Amino acid sequence: MMPQLRKGDYVPNTRGGFVRLEDMDALLMRALYRLQCRRGALPYRPELGSRLWELRNAKPSARRGLALAYCAEALREMPLTVTDVQLTEQGGGAIALRVQLKYQQKTVWTEVQI
Repeated sequence: MMPQLRKGDYVPNTRGGFVRLEDMDALLMRALYRLQCRRGALPYRPELGSRLWELRNAKPSARRGLALAYCAEALREMPLTVTDVQLTEQGGGAIALRVQLKYQQKTVWTEVQI
């Protein structure tokens, strides 16, 4: 079990503790953390994170392929497979990235803002 995070803070429960995630929810939370964290930003685990932030500098025609590669690289130590990505350009140079993940027989989507 792991505590749930929202906007960088633990999510409190009604008993004065924190909401805990199990199984698939905990796995997705770890995957989302790895996708959002910049690779090399944590000095004690420089290999943790992704290079998704580099998509802003890539040619639009290359972004989907790079996003697939960067997601797979970030999640390589996890029992997940990246099966698809969808990129949506947003105002101010921001990119919304939807990532399809497969775990055993389940397929889920998660979203990352870049």
